[in-house]
Amino acid sequence: MAKPKTVYFCQNCGAQHPKWQGQCNSCKEWNTLVEEVISKSQDKTWEASGTSSQNTKQPKAFKLSEISFETEDRIITKDDELNRVLGGGIVKGSLILLGGEPGIGKSTLLLQLCLHLSIKSLYVSGEESSKQIKMRADRIQKTNDNCFILADTSTQRIFNQIKKIEPELVIIDSIQTLHTEMIESSPGSISQIRACTAELIKYAKETNTPVLLIGHINKEGHLAGLKILEHMVDTVLQFEGDQNFIYRIIRVQKNRFGATHELGIYEMQSGGLKQILNPSKILISNQEHDLSGTSVVATLEGMRPLMVEIQALVSSAVYGTPQRSSTGYNAKRLNMILAVLEKRAGFKLGAKDVFLNITGGINIDDPAIDLAVVVAILSSSHDIVLNHRFCFAREIGLAGEVRPVPRLEQRIAEADKLGFEKIFISNSTKVSNKNYQLEIVKLKSVVDVVEYLF
Repeated sequence: MAKPKTVYFCQNCGAQHPKWQGQCNSCKEWNTLVEEVISKSQDKTWEASGTSSQNTKQPKAFKLSEISFETEDRIITKDDELNRVLGGGIVKGSLILLGGEPGIGKSTLLLQLCLHLSIKSLYVSGEESSKQIKMRADRIQKTNDNCFILADTSTQRIFNQIKKIEPELVIIDSIQTLHTEMIESSPGSISQIRACTAELIKYAKETNTPVLLIGHINKEGHLAGLKILEHMVDTVLQFEGDQNFIYRIIRVQKNRFGATHELGIYEMQSGGLKQILNPSKILISNQEHDLSGTSVVATLEGMRPLMVEIQALVSSAVYGTPQRSSTGYNAKRLNMILAVLEKRAGFKLGAKDVFLNITGGINIDDPAIDLAVVVAILSSSHDIVLNHRFCFAREIGLAGEVRPVPRLEQRIAEADKLGFEKIFISNSTKVSNKNYQLEIVKLKSVVDVVEYLF
């Protein structure tokens, strides 16, 4: 009997090594190599489960001019937030990976997707029994005879059921629980994840059936096996949120059929996840009393304009070294803005503690948030209340100048729709002559902002 072939996989990046060594050559991490059996038999593929590919045509090379392009055929779901994030719907034949923390709502989101579709779908769960999934469906208060549930982890048995049902959408919960008879390693290992995903990719591409995978995350907050999976799948989605809050955010990190950095927002309720069609209203607090240290920024997440509230707190440093803390904003950029305020505008904040928070629990990398951060810090430092109907959309340079930001028209239109009175932009920005109800204020530098507001 031939000895099974074994190799060593890095559990951090998935790199393959012929023998054990202390350090991975790829990611340079120590003590991450684990021995795994990579092959047991060569005849156990998804075609062997009932779908024969003997008559599959051999691939042929074409000239680029001979290839006809057609718009991707997509499945339009009842979930507008998911449609936006995916670029207009689920592309047929694509493989989508959804990751997130335990208990965040990944299974609920995809079960809702199955229950609201009119096409035949198969929900495969390797973590829950069929009765547990039925209980969740009862909480969602939705039923659908086109939704089939399968509680199994063997890819061979799963493909047997796929042959009988012939679904138009397959959901796997989760990829780390699947195992194939081709590999002797335990479920969740690098070789098992790669082999199972390869079988699902072959099935999706040859049958033009979309497959959605749920992925676990590790203690660092990254998807387990992501370094392997993100190169294999077509789309990578990240489901974020805090279990102590009701709002959930879905982001796209990779999309071969649409734009990246899109954003979808949900509210977790007892009856499932509810779409937030106007997130600007939940990201701006409705205060009964005017308070200092707050400002509103007109930002963009993908193609969606958002109005987000910035909160700042400036106080005298109790300890020797002043604290600089930010939530949802780049801490290094905060230090840069504080240096610009001290050098260019003359504000002495070196002996002050500065705390910054972006409401709603979201992270923003848009440079247009700079001016709103400056205004919120100065408002808290001088304890001056700003008009809550003012908003900002400008980037701050190291020389203290105010720089223009892209796609300003969308930001102004969103602020005008929500009833803001003024928006502060760069004086070098050209704005089309539209009948906006709000006033557009153009300023040149941080000094002009200080003189105008404070």
